[in-house]
Amino acid sequence: MKNIKFLIVLISFIDMANAQSAQKKYEQNPFTLVYDGAITKNEKGKVNIHPVAYKLNGINITANVYTPANYDASKKYPAVVVAHPNGGIKEQTAGLYAQRLAESGYITITADAAYQGASGGEPRHTDKPANRIEDIHGMADFITQYAGVDVNRLGVLGICGGGGYTLKAVQSDKRFKAAATLSMFNSGEVRRNGFQNSQLTTIQERLKKASDAREQEAEGGKILYAGVASVTDEEIAKTSTDLYREGYVYYYRTYAHPNSTFLYTMSSLLDLMTWDAATNMDLIDQPLLMMAGSKADTKYMTDEAFSKAANAKNKELFVIEGATHIQTYWKPEYVLQAVNKLKGFFESNL
Repeated sequence: MKNIKFLIVLISFIDMANAQSAQKKYEQNPFTLVYDGAITKNEKGKVNIHPVAYKLNGINITANVYTPANYDASKKYPAVVVAHPNGGIKEQTAGLYAQRLAESGYITITADAAYQGASGGEPRHTDKPANRIEDIHGMADFITQYAGVDVNRLGVLGICGGGGYTLKAVQSDKRFKAAATLSMFNSGEVRRNGFQNSQLTTIQERLKKASDAREQEAEGGKILYAGVASVTDEEIAKTSTDLYREGYVYYYRTYAHPNSTFLYTMSSLLDLMTWDAATNMDLIDQPLLMMAGSKADTKYMTDEAFSKAANAKNKELFVIEGATHIQTYWKPEYVLQAVNKLKGFFESNL
């Protein structure tokens, strides 16, 4: 046990030491992108990035569209919608995968969820499944109208929480001809049962807190938040699960961005705790690829959902050997495996 604790602390401090020079990457990039190898300027003959904005149910949405090298608006290209993780934004791993897919010839879009990031919506950090699913439909609305997009070759990639919401979106939205998830996170199951079913005995207590928070909002009182606004190095080092320890390092140190946060309104739990990404999986009849790291402590969520996708065409579970959940967001050897798998999957099914 002492050896395990020592290793956890050692790994955490190594990660944090590496983070010092990377903490303000967003200030050094004209598009405030923080992922490694991000675009710093649009150049002819290369993948270009196009910041865009649109309305979704009256809310201002900010997004980035990536176009392939030598993009010609008069031609037709397959397109992929990319849904970001919980707490994430378009400038982090969602942008990395959007750029990599654009390098493979796809027009891609990734948007900040409504109420989050640079998108509008009040109260801030509202995190309701219906909104996140609608975000994915909204990205499809926008990108299918974009010059050069072949509406008959539209795919979607959801990462972490965005993966869970993607599973729901494609159950009904048949504009998506193929769907993929990476490190899928079932937000409803975790908010209800706790990570790895660690909070089963406090479900009713937490629902009561969420109900009280909504009542306070309705009365015009202070908005209450759940989650983590900031974290100290000591708190990171003491975190036992890979998902949260590495997640804190990723979001608050190595790939930090001021628009990214682990906060969400307490009242959002009323919706989150009664929702589940893995229900009605039989409605997915499109080709389905689900990817997860072999060492990911979240892999059980992918396994559960995948087993229920009885009607998905050409469904495949791809395990990235050696990868934890967060490492699939940024570690080059794991990102490369995921991107190569996505390229083959979308080439075959779009």
